[in-house]
Amino acid sequence: MKKKIFWLVGEKSGDLHAASVLKYCRSIHPDWEHFGVGGKLMQAEGFHSLFHFNRFNVMGFVEVLKHLNFFAKVENDIEVIFSKQKPDAVVLVDYPGLNMRIAKLAKKHQIKVLYYICPQFWAWKKHRIYQLRDYSDAIGYILPFEGEYFADSNILATYTGHPISEEISVNSSRAEFAAEYDLDNQKKWLAFFPGSRDNEIKKLLPVFLKAMRLLLAENCQFLLSRTDTVSTEIFDKYIREIPVQGLKIIEGSNYELMKHADFVCAKSGTTTLETAFLGTPLILCYKTNWLSYLLGRYFVKIKWIGLPNIILNKNLIPELIQSQANALGISTKIKYYLDNRSVYKSMQTELAYLHELLGKKSASKEVTLLLESLVN
Repeated sequence: MKKKIFWLVGEKSGDLHAASVLKYCRSIHPDWEHFGVGGKLMQAEGFHSLFHFNRFNVMGFVEVLKHLNFFAKVENDIEVIFSKQKPDAVVLVDYPGLNMRIAKLAKKHQIKVLYYICPQFWAWKKHRIYQLRDYSDAIGYILPFEGEYFADSNILATYTGHPISEEISVNSSRAEFAAEYDLDNQKKWLAFFPGSRDNEIKKLLPVFLKAMRLLLAENCQFLLSRTDTVSTEIFDKYIREIPVQGLKIIEGSNYELMKHADFVCAKSGTTTLETAFLGTPLILCYKTNWLSYLLGRYFVKIKWIGLPNIILNKNLIPELIQSQANALGISTKIKYYLDNRSVYKSMQTELAYLHELLGKKSASKEVTLLLESLVN
């Protein structure tokens, strides 16, 4: 029987993870209808998006406050959809600021809820674990250690495995990648990932470019990732203002870039976990609005912000935060790892263990099974 499934995904990484589930789900249930809030990757899998996806892609306390009117309207529109169309199930992917409210709305309208990729209740807002219990009919979590929290709270939840284990694929060798982008295979490749949002580009790209200029260009090839979600005007402005000798801008080959680079400098977020999963040593940089940072320091009670460090419960990947994320600090850290082979190899060994830890299940299959259990 045909089913109608409403999805809410608010970020680029969620779009990728949800698209993988949709692809598998549609192979099993090609007649099911999927609609709601989602990005280009979900739409490529037959998803019908009702809202402009980029409007949802904001982060930070202050940044979200600026968009409150937009989110209030979205919430009202979704309630109308729940009331008039009543989908068979709602799938909420990460994005807790809005999705926890939508979960409550769905329960109000007696619609089954699958919450996939849990809010990070272990970092802050610990009460959300009970909201998950009260407003969700099925919970799929992706970080192995989260199971301990659910068990301690006597809440039924399913470990789906981490989605990156089946999403990441590297389709070219280092030599092929070098030929495609005209890179010098004899040099050390230093890859920089400044982010997928304009506010991340504004804060990190100038710093990354200045850090490159402090490193020895004759020994290194500088590779800079650019995504299609950032403003070309903003990005190119910094490239012109802070020129870097031999800089190569790479678009659309993120996994190859992460895998084949000798070292990665990345903004905090999914990029760090993807790089770590591929086994490439890296450092993490985080810069945000100072008020957002101070509020985060007050509310968030965890030792680290990088998922590789959190999952392994150790300070493996250096985290350069706010004022520490400056050109000198970044270039000094990179030099340290490139000049100390034993330290470099030690990080590689730890990252190989992380890969094994996350790569044992098919998240798309597990989430589809959870969804089937709700609608059949």
